[in-house]
Amino acid sequence: MPTTPQLPATSREWHLLSRPVGWPKPEDFALVERELPQPGEGQVLVRNRYLSVDPYMRGRMSAAKSYVAPYELGEPMQGGAVGEVVVSNAEGIEPGDHVLHFMGWREYAIVAAKQAVKVDAQAAPLSTYLGVLGMTGLTAYAGLLRTASFKEGDSVFVSGAAGAVGSQVGQIARLKGASRVIGSAGSDDKVKLLVEEYGFDAAFNYKNGPVGEQLRAAAPDGVDVYFDNVGGDHLEAAIGSLNRNGRIAVCGMISVYNNTEPAPGPKNLARLIQTRGRIEGFLVGDHYDLQPQFVQEVGPWVGSGELKYRETVVEGIENNLEAFLGVLRGDNTGKMIVKLAD
Repeated sequence: MPTTPQLPATSREWHLLSRPVGWPKPEDFALVERELPQPGEGQVLVRNRYLSVDPYMRGRMSAAKSYVAPYELGEPMQGGAVGEVVVSNAEGIEPGDHVLHFMGWREYAIVAAKQAVKVDAQAAPLSTYLGVLGMTGLTAYAGLLRTASFKEGDSVFVSGAAGAVGSQVGQIARLKGASRVIGSAGSDDKVKLLVEEYGFDAAFNYKNGPVGEQLRAAAPDGVDVYFDNVGGDHLEAAIGSLNRNGRIAVCGMISVYNNTEPAPGPKNLARLIQTRGRIEGFLVGDHYDLQPQFVQEVGPWVGSGELKYRETVVEGIENNLEAFLGVLRGDNTGKMIVKLAD
């Protein structure tokens, strides 16, 4: 089995110590140093280069029953990561290969070969496999095209539109012939980015006034598709502007993730009867069959610059938690990425 003599004796990893109530606090977590393990049969040792932090991770910090198992207390957390194989005990993967996997929140990871996907560091920057060409990109693609049944000529509203998923939803809709693309974001700079760089037809800062009023002004003819990343007043506003046979794809509801009390639902659900509207939640994990089609269609757009993306990069494993909290606060523009030391 090949070995690399430069390997350290230990590796750092983030553990969940207690389940947060409301907003996560630093004392709920710990950066722990552990002895570096060696891979067993069918496994590889990966030196992580980039780590992903995502809103869904907040749900895994709770013990509540959900679509995925909660993080275990006192154990390393998990998340998307891309890195370089330094030791391999598996056929088909060699030291020096780059792989995408889900053993994030740590410097080095033992990964089963069957759970590692080789990626080409020459075809695209490694970080893009966590964002625009990775899970977040597929989330946008599947949610818009399959869950929301987007068709050419639709008017599309996206909340959290400057984020990793939202920015890609709006651009895919535009590239596939939407009649109008509207986005909401949390700052005037992000609104400017949506219109001037991503090609949205209109955008507004949800902090500048009631969402419903701003949406009606931006979409006077209503919306056919709403891609929901926020929930709350955004969902209620979208229902209020929904056209006949409109579709709502619920990807996330970041506005309620840290609530300690149940959030009130939209007060205008009865409007779905009038519009024959449809609301459907989805998880990207149910749509991995679209991955080849997604890469085939979106990859060239990224390569040509027709589909633009931003990354907010935080450096150092010690800042992984702060990067995650930044996502919950909306500090990021595009995909939030943690870059580990070279």
